[in-house]
Amino acid sequence: MANMRIQQLPLSFFIITLFTLSLSIQICVSYSKESATIYEILRSNGLPIGLLPKGVTNFTFDDSGRFEVHLDQACNSKFENELHYDRNVSGKLTYGQIDGVSGISAQDLFMWFTVKEIRVDIPSSGLIYFDVGVVHKQFSLSSFDTPRDCLASTMSIYNQLITQTVPKSLSRKLRHQKLHHQEPSMAVL
Repeated sequence: MANMRIQQLPLSFFIITLFTLSLSIQICVSYSKESATIYEILRSNGLPIGLLPKGVTNFTFDDSGRFEVHLDQACNSKFENELHYDRNVSGKLTYGQIDGVSGISAQDLFMWFTVKEIRVDIPSSGLIYFDVGVVHKQFSLSSFDTPRDCLASTMSIYNQLITQTVPKSLSRKLRHQKLHHQEPSMAVL
């Protein structure tokens, strides 16, 4: 009988130890998932961390890859071209790409295009592609190595971006058009 108690003690000790170990691993995994930054999530999905502006702390990310980033204000960052970030940026993250992008626009030749998808096909190529609907724009992957500062911007009623650092000559022209009730000339796609 005493021999049976000795065998049961190690078995129950083993079960309790195994349960405790699995519970602690589960807590560690959920804690690390919750404490990961959006930049770490981008990197772990094969994307550069500079796709989003510097200082993002308010975001959600779920198991399906859907994410939403909440910025304090809409802003612009300068890369090879300029990118505009709305207050809310979202998409679905899979390895090497973001599908269904919402809240990012790219400027090319003074025109703004809504970004629909971002992808890195072959990391060794050094290229990242932005699908803006009519064309895929390619940029140097190294341009997005680090998050950039983002300057505050606003959206005008003409759906044209105006940064708060508008050149004086353009500012006077816009003020003149407003005073004389003229519509600004612009191309619409």
